[in-house]
This record gives sequence, C-alpha cells and structure tokens, in this order.
Amino acid sequence: MKAKESRENVMLTKVQATLEGILNGETVNVETPTWAIIEQTVSKNKRLLAQYNQLTATDDGQRKLLNQVFARPLPASSTVSAPFHSDFGRHIFIGERVFINQDCMFTDMGGIYLADDVLIGPKVSLITVNHLEDPRYRRQVQPQAIHIEQGAWVGAGAIILPGITIGAHAIVGAGAIVTKDVPAEMVVVGNPARQIRKIKLEEN
Repeated sequence: MKAKESRENVMLTKVQATLEGILNGETVNVETPTWAIIEQTVSKNKRLLAQYNQLTATDDGQRKLLNQVFARPLPASSTVSAPFHSDFGRHIFIGERVFINQDCMFTDMGGIYLADDVLIGPKVSLITVNHLEDPRYRRQVQPQAIHIEQGAWVGAGAIILPGITIGAHAIVGAGAIVTKDVPAEMVVVGNPARQIRKIKLEEN
C-alpha cells in the first residue's frame, strides 16, 4: 500500500511540475511523455464539459461540473453560459462578477486570466498556444497566457491570440482579431485589431 501511495505521490508531483512549467511558458513537445500528462487532462475536461453542455443538470450541478474543470472554484458571482468549450480547462482563472456568454472557446493550456467584472461576448475565442514557426520544431507547442484585466469587455466573435493583455475597461469590438496588447480604456476593432479611440466616460 505504501509503495502504491509513493508512486501516486511521485506522479502527482510530476503532473504539478509539468503544469506549472506550462503556465510559465515552457515549450512542450507533443512527441514526449509530457504530452501524455496533457492528454489525460484534456480527456477528463472533455467528459466534464460534455455533461455540462447537455443542460440536463441543475444550476448547482452545472457549477459543480465547472469546479471540476477549473483549477480554482468558479466564484458564486460569476457566470459561464452553456455551451462552453475549452481544450484543457485547468488553466482558466476567473475573478468575481465575470460573465461569459454562450459558445465561447478557451484554448487555455497557456493560462487564461479573467479579472473581476470582465464581460466575454458569445462565440469569443481565447487562444493561448501556438506552434513554432521553424518546420523542424513545429510539433512543439508554445504556451503564452492571456490576461483580460478588470472590467474589460470582449465583443461577440472576437479572437484573442496568445500572449495578449487586454487592459482594464478596454473594449474589443465584435469580430476583432487581437494580435497586440490593448491599452486600458481603449476601443479596438478590425482584423488585425486597431485602436480607434479612448473610452468615453459619461459625466454624472
């Protein structure tokens, strides 16, 4: 029994070290044993989200399913609308009063961080992994985190690429493809997304 527990502890330590390395941006080769650890997480995530997206569970049951997908519990003040899609799940970190609309895709292995009061429109894609450009190493995956800061709003159908930070209270227009960081309180639109103006603050 002790030998089995020891092996399990070693495996858990290895998994934890692998996931921490990914969040720190370490390149992952899909042809190494490390990828097997990732595939186990992907497989579990797929099963849980399939149940979540069937909409047969109660609201409480759905929240319990999401809490098995995410590494940290979903705050009670935040909402994730079904259907919701992610390939990894464990690297999604959601703050308070976040609203995620229907049919979003979070490719989250590199880490997706949504601060308090973030709004995510329907069919938004947040992509945190990329393949290396050199054809010799293209089977390797480069993770890069996405940070969406407090109060930012990402419009319907927008795509946020790896390594991007969306500044506090910024607005990403519907359908925009964001290839560069967006400053705080800035509106961006288009493909690639371009800055068009600062947020207009209404006077009291």
